[in-house]
Amino acid sequence: MRVHFISIGGSVMHQLAIALQRKGYQVSGTDDEIFEPAYSNLAAEGLLPTAIGWQPNLISPDLDAVILGMHAKSDNPELLRAKELGLKIYSFPEYIYQESKDKIRVIVGGSHGKTTTTSMVMHVLKYSAKAFDYLVGARLEGFDQSVNITDAPVIVCEGDEYPASTLEKRPKFHFLFPHVAILTGIAWDHINVFPTFEFYKEQFIIFINKIEKNGILIYNESDKVLQELVLQNQRDDIRYQPYNVPAHTIENGVTSVTIDGITSQLKVFGNHNLLNLHAAWYACKELGITVELFLKNIASFTGAAKRLELMISGATTNVYRDFAHAPSKVKATIDAVKQQYPDRKLIAVLELHTFSSLNEAFMSEYQGALDKADIAIVFYSKHALELKRMPDLPINAVQQGFAKEGLIVENDKNALMNLLQQYNYKDANLLLMSSGNYDGLDMTAFAQSITSVL
Repeated sequence: MRVHFISIGGSVMHQLAIALQRKGYQVSGTDDEIFEPAYSNLAAEGLLPTAIGWQPNLISPDLDAVILGMHAKSDNPELLRAKELGLKIYSFPEYIYQESKDKIRVIVGGSHGKTTTTSMVMHVLKYSAKAFDYLVGARLEGFDQSVNITDAPVIVCEGDEYPASTLEKRPKFHFLFPHVAILTGIAWDHINVFPTFEFYKEQFIIFINKIEKNGILIYNESDKVLQELVLQNQRDDIRYQPYNVPAHTIENGVTSVTIDGITSQLKVFGNHNLLNLHAAWYACKELGITVELFLKNIASFTGAAKRLELMISGATTNVYRDFAHAPSKVKATIDAVKQQYPDRKLIAVLELHTFSSLNEAFMSEYQGALDKADIAIVFYSKHALELKRMPDLPINAVQQGFAKEGLIVENDKNALMNLLQQYNYKDANLLLMSSGNYDGLDMTAFAQSITSVL
């Protein structure tokens, strides 16, 4: 097989390129910019393009597939050449399906918890010595790639609702056709792509209808929007498995979970992680994993990168970072830390970084999200607004939207750092929530500085 990647430097695209080369395919690719870690990863595998920029001369009739990344535009010269030659052009998820037609496909969708639930299934299968392929949107301990394609009989994929490519505007998870489908919940996001909540929900109805005949839908019944959507869109040719927060206890900052009468201590915590775990259990059960083996192996799961990840720990202080940006994710993360450490003060810092979160009209969706934080700070940078070509976001609009008494709003990174340096972190947890980088602030160094003196 000869495969060419247009926009090979993407965070997931370059991982697929590496996986296919390791499988024995002839792989080439180009991009107009490649950043770390993709640059070093491609160089280590001998896949770094010889020159930066588009090279239509590499698009030849003998290519078996051209894989188009999200970064490439519709007028890309390589894309135009591939069309001219009548080559097979695939978006990322379309190609994943081509490689997994003969596999059992486990697809995890939903507005939140996709990465963690996918990672939990992967972790359990790995330590149960099961052969499987995978696609996940974060770094996971024990896996050197976020994509792997082999001849394994099973593939486990995180199913994103974002558009597949510049040519294919439909959500990625519409192309994966699961045998085992998970839906973790529905909360409006990506308003630049899905301008109304009804349109957003429609994408999940389509996903349900893509489940293979005799397949199973594992869904979070505690999510009222999802529960109603499932009840209104029943199919008689698939099975349904609802799940909820399983029985559990919290003692001295450690959570234990009980399933089918068997109990195991966990390294992760919070109701959202317990929901993810319960969904992962039902998926693993479909793949032949016993409850004893599941609980034995999930006990060592520490979480996916930047998903309520413990950055550093002191005697009386923990610093966590989380990818949370959507309102439902922010609230779930805040609730989890407060529930796990009820006697510690919680200092929460949320960076608004995505298109939705920087949109003044979306602010009211955050109402109540930070309520359980003892000190709540919202940060956004004017630089991020400029890059996204968005209008100014007034501070009072943020305060009104969150409706949190005492909320502090900052849009200058130096002012944010000065503020954080003033607090006493004894008997306190610091929670850093962002899909960005706080306009370049070194939060890791700051976390080390506050825990080293306690």
